[in-house]
Amino acid sequence: MSTIKSAEFVKSSSRVEECPPADRPEYAFIGRSNVGKSSLINLLTNNGKLAKVSSKPGKTQLINHFIIDHTWYLVDLPGYGWAKVSKTSKAQWKKMIDRYFKERENLTLVFVLIDSRHDPQQIDLDFVNSLGLAGIPLALVFTKADKNGVTKAQSSMAKFRKVLKKEWAEVPPCFLTSTVSGYGKDDIINYVREVNQSLAEH
Repeated sequence: MSTIKSAEFVKSSSRVEECPPADRPEYAFIGRSNVGKSSLINLLTNNGKLAKVSSKPGKTQLINHFIIDHTWYLVDLPGYGWAKVSKTSKAQWKKMIDRYFKERENLTLVFVLIDSRHDPQQIDLDFVNSLGLAGIPLALVFTKADKNGVTKAQSSMAKFRKVLKKEWAEVPPCFLTSTVSGYGKDDIINYVREVNQSLAEH
């Protein structure tokens, strides 16, 4: 069954040390500004108000923890490729996110969100490659499949995978989503459950 029963906000942190105890698996969501991250989190959790949806990119500025079904953390991270933000803020966010990736010992997987309306963007490729080089497990979520249609979105996803194959021995898992139709929602939740299951068995 792929429905999330409970999703509660735990806290927002400006530093890794302030995050909740690292006592359960943690799944982080990150993407470029305006990729539809808040809408996706709200879709997954069946809660339209959980993550703040904004028409102004760069709304998320802290590490936001939500506890899901009392068993795992969903983490909403600030985006990368920030639009209209000062250089100081950009530097602070980058440092915060880099430290989070390096030091958060219960970080299980990073979902990197990519806008399926575009051909592969260098900023996304660079970010995905940087996580790969750091040995951080990740999966790719292609958003906004409803905007240009699923077929076009699948083509965009295939192009991105093709570019990654030049550098990667094995391309990370990929998911296609639409927050309008709910497409791909169950796939992501089921994937998290499978990973949690395999963690519990080891």
